Amino acid sequence: MPSWHQGPARYDCIFVSTDDTREGMLSMDVAQVHCFFSLVHTNGRMFQCALVRWFDRIADEPDELTGMWMVAPSFLEDGSPHHAVIHIDSIVRSAHLLPIFGSEYVSPYVNCHNSLEVFRGFYVNRFADHHAFELAS
Repeated sequence: MPSWHQGPARYDCIFVSTDDTREGMLSMDVAQVHCFFSLVHTNGRMFQCALVRWFDRIADEPDELTGMWMVAPSFLEDGSPHHAVIHIDSIVRSAHLLPIFGSEYVSPYVNCHNSLEVFRGFYVNRFADHHAFELAS
């Protein structure tokens, strides 16, 4: 499969609208897109979808020190990553996640292509731009 500039695959993160009765981050979840695809139902209607891996909010409010929400990869009861197929109309916009660094040394092999697999928790960066600040505040 062709890749962007022959580099590693990109699995960007997104805000997904999941609860229209709430506001801000409580109305959305964060997910990582693994692929986009479309399918045609037997009635001829086309559905444009995305395969995503979910992240769970670590708390019901932003971190007191940074003011940013924290998320962690979501897992099913059997320990497998929580994936789902969503309609692309539920995607609000891209999300920028920052690793929650611990006190240990970070391996030089950690980079932007594997950090979502290496770290266990992330800040939802509300300072990425004006729109992210409005959504994630």
